[in-house]
Amino acid sequence: QVQLVESGGGLVQAGGSLRLSCAASGRTFSSYAMGWFRQAPGKEREFVAAINWSGDYTTYADSVKGRFTISRDNAKNTVYLQMNSLKPEDTAVYYCSGGGSFSRRVDRYDYWGQGTQVTVSS
Repeated sequence: QVQLVESGGGLVQAGGSLRLSCAASGRTFSSYAMGWFRQAPGKEREFVAAINWSGDYTTYADSVKGRFTISRDNAKNTVYLQMNSLKPEDTAVYYCSGGGSFSRRVDRYDYWGQGTQVTVSS
């Protein structure tokens, strides 16, 4: 069992930056692929970024490519999402996820955090 706790969300002006963190419990964190997803009001949860267990491979949604960076520190059981050049359309609840597959699909992840709100003002 893995528990995930996100932090780092908040209110930022367009063009600003935030760094989200996701702290994981459990000794098996380093064996899991990790992902970030987001959900805006009235919309489905959508893929943002994912990283494989070792950190060697990453993938991003086209909408955030070049602006967001996912990384992980297995010694600290933590995954990060650095978000730069934020836009109002990035406003959403951001969820951290963990699972056995390096994937862009919501249904490939077994564990989810409670979410952290990111609001970007214009």
